[in-house]
Amino acid sequence: MRGVDNNASTEADPDPKNITPIGGFPHYGIVNEDFLCIKGAVMGPKKRQITLRKTLVNPSKAFHTAKVDLKFIDTSSKIGHGKFQTIREKDKFYGPLASKQRE
Repeated sequence: MRGVDNNASTEADPDPKNITPIGGFPHYGIVNEDFLCIKGAVMGPKKRQITLRKTLVNPSKAFHTAKVDLKFIDTSSKIGHGKFQTIREKDKFYGPLASKQRE
């Protein structure tokens, strides 16, 4: 994917994979640049611009300073009912397709 390899793999993943799901993100496409994973949600429309700033008040709760142990990043298709994490995994499951053999 345009020069980016293995930017979404964790220690638990068997295959190297990219952050972009199979088929791209709906209404966004393929991620080519740097990205930031956010815990939780951001309200509003897709592609909303988010301003990140340093906090004004010192964090006092335990969950503010808790370390995040990222175990898995889901890169299955976000369009429909995707279950495969990589194209290689999908091709291995389906085997040789008739449409691919005509080429």
